[in-house]
Amino acid sequence: MIRPEARALLARWGETGFALAVLVAGLWLGLRGGWILLPLGIALALLGAGLALIALRRLRFATAIQDQPGLVEVDEQQLAYLGPTGGGYVSLDDLIELRLLSRGGQRFWRLKQADGQALLVPVAANGADRLFDAFAALPGLDAAGLIAALHPPPGGPGLAPREELGPILWRRRDRAAVKPALT
Repeated sequence: MIRPEARALLARWGETGFALAVLVAGLWLGLRGGWILLPLGIALALLGAGLALIALRRLRFATAIQDQPGLVEVDEQQLAYLGPTGGGYVSLDDLIELRLLSRGGQRFWRLKQADGQALLVPVAANGADRLFDAFAALPGLDAAGLIAALHPPPGGPGLAPREELGPILWRRRDRAAVKPALT
């Protein structure tokens, strides 16, 4: 009953629309409620604003699938890329470095493990939009910097079509250097 293009648009903007609806409902409740419902309306509006910020970041992170084969799965602390000629698994606990790589005109996430192995995940693979939440869970990761690296400004230093290893977007701090405080 709904055209596929309209369904895709609703799926893409649905989370953002819901967050904005929560924001508007909170503002409406806060303005109509007087002293009793004003705090509840403000809290609901702040929740909606936070949800909208997260939804817009996810929206900017997601890219259209461009006929790059493979499937990305995220299950708790494990990332998996299943491709036709390769793939692998990476645990977020074993991840020590995250970079963006350009190879043959295509872009890949380069996930380096503690043992030195690296997994290349195409940016445009099916399910790669789920990586934003997994990457956001990494300690000290700048989500805005991650999105900026994925979408460089026009005329900026974007990744070249030839093979190029981009800057380090995230690196795990040495766990041995962090000592628990004695009480």
